[in-house]
Amino acid sequence: MLGAGAGLAAAGLLTACVESRATPADDASAVAARGAGTRIAALSDVPVGGAIAVDVDGHALLLTRPASDEVHLFSSVCTHAGCKVAPADGELDCPCHGSRFALADGAVLGGPAREPLAAIAVTIQGDDVVLA
Repeated sequence: MLGAGAGLAAAGLLTACVESRATPADDASAVAARGAGTRIAALSDVPVGGAIAVDVDGHALLLTRPASDEVHLFSSVCTHAGCKVAPADGELDCPCHGSRFALADGAVLGGPAREPLAAIAVTIQGDDVVLA
């Protein structure tokens, strides 16, 4: 039989397991709130046809460059189970369950994810990528 202290500890663990966590859309909204013109990275740091991981105020993001004059920014939170998506060879891959996403629009290339990555508007300004 468990004592009252053990019961309270177990209740605390259950509460921690059901607490809400940030969604990919929450991540995107928080970063977008920084405002237009906020520098994300140097354009030269992002390979054409590839992506890099960037951090903005503790939010893990993916900055992609499908073409030399085209950039996109996405939350790195997988829309399937919340794992961290990473740059891969010409796409964005989730190591947890194998979901794959497109560089150009975050669209699902292969599941189990069914929703695209949350996008954050960016633009090229001089030599930098900034929030739009």
